[in-house]
Amino acid sequence: MSAQGPTRWQEAVIERIAPLTPRIVSVILKADLARHVAGQHVDVRLTAPDGYAAQRSYSIASAPGQPVELIIEKLDDGEVSPYFHDIARAGDAIEVRGPLGGHFIWRAGDGGPVLLVAGGSGIAPLMAMVRDWARTAADLPLMLVCSARTWDELAFGEELERLEASRADFRFVAAITRGPGRRPADRSQRLDAAALKELIAQWGHQPRHVFVCGSNRFVEGVTRGLAGESLSAGMIRTERYGGAE
Repeated sequence: MSAQGPTRWQEAVIERIAPLTPRIVSVILKADLARHVAGQHVDVRLTAPDGYAAQRSYSIASAPGQPVELIIEKLDDGEVSPYFHDIARAGDAIEVRGPLGGHFIWRAGDGGPVLLVAGGSGIAPLMAMVRDWARTAADLPLMLVCSARTWDELAFGEELERLEASRADFRFVAAITRGPGRRPADRSQRLDAAALKELIAQWGHQPRHVFVCGSNRFVEGVTRGLAGESLSAGMIRTERYGGAE
């Protein structure tokens, strides 16, 4: 465990940067941070030679106990994301603090069934939950529904396909909004509460926990009207970001 608290800035070294989609990269960090809980995030701070600093929060995509993995979508008008796409290299040092956040988290002891719904790069904290679940929660049903414009813009698609093929208690559904899906189970539609209710019925499990992460518009569209007789508002946790869906 780090000798410093989660709110203290410290140096982290970039171990690897790899493309996940045309606009998202995976960034693996070497940092002396405390063990995170699936769903938490870190703050990243970049400081220019003239002293100007820019700071952003990024959810951790790796499972607890594994090296910190961030997935960073390039925003053309961003101050931080273009650095990781166009400038940063393995061996470069940045500042981080964390792990942070205590609301949007899941542990195996919380039980299930669990429904995870991701829009774009909002898959990051949900991927940490999936990876933690795969190691610690045998026979606990989990469904992950991911929305992306095209299959090529869906982060972790191949990893999720492999997991679904190996675990009967895991279901992965891709909702492709601007093109065809790749598999029979994929949806060629924009996700909303009605579509999600249909997927839950097909799944055959009543969720005990629901986590939704994505842009403001995505989260609103998915959760509006989702709560009902069998799914209370208290079961649904949301996390939003300001970037494009």
